[in-house]
Amino acid sequence: MTTYAIGDVQGCLGALEALLERIRFDLRRDRLWFVGDLVNRGPDSLEVLRFVKSLGDASITVLGNHDLHLVALAEGFGRRRADDTLDEVLAAPDRDELVAWLRHRPMLHAESDYVVVHAGLLPQWTVARAGELAAEVEAALRGPGYRNFLAELYGSRPAYWDDALVGTDRLCVIVNAMTRMRFVSADGTMDFHAKGPPASAPRGCLPWFESPGRLSASATLITGHWSALGLRVAPNLLALDTGCVWGGQLSAVRLDDRQVFQFACPKG
Repeated sequence: MTTYAIGDVQGCLGALEALLERIRFDLRRDRLWFVGDLVNRGPDSLEVLRFVKSLGDASITVLGNHDLHLVALAEGFGRRRADDTLDEVLAAPDRDELVAWLRHRPMLHAESDYVVVHAGLLPQWTVARAGELAAEVEAALRGPGYRNFLAELYGSRPAYWDDALVGTDRLCVIVNAMTRMRFVSADGTMDFHAKGPPASAPRGCLPWFESPGRLSASATLITGHWSALGLRVAPNLLALDTGCVWGGQLSAVRLDDRQVFQFACPKG
């Protein structure tokens, strides 16, 4: 069995199909780990959802910020953005089935020495602790009160972790770290404004993965979310958002040997 990790698809079905052809994906023997953001900004979010869902146990996808945005919109929360491309999903006859499937995806997947998470992990969290915190959010998303949670999901405060946090504040920090984070300050406070490359870090901030003493550094984190970061293949980081939806590339890494496969995406 061969496992491939795949970067942010964001509704680019043609690129995904071409990349799977390039790696000679075989449903019977291979597995795909998606880093989240299956949907939005690209033209084919509906068909991407249908396809990935149809893969069953051959794929695992963690939740990204655009995936959660879709779930919230489908339940009547949040605001549609001018550059959203989710109307086809929201109008689909199988919308409820697809959104429920998406809502039940994990926040984090840990296996062997790998951790798949959309954006990253706060430096204060070990992999084990992050798994526990991800499970808290998953329980809220999958439980009978999930709509109450979705109603409070948006917002960037608080921007730091404290074990004493409770309720919505606690869950929102976990969600924001795992799906939106790029830069953090020395004390682990997240900055949600800067989206550029690491060299553009706000004063006093570093990319989350460069935080000194990061407690998850012994594992290899597989992430997406940060197109300005680009492809990073390092001993403890596989960053795979290479901006397919912006005319960049859709990237996959074969975990057996870390060989990179890419498909150049058309612009527009």
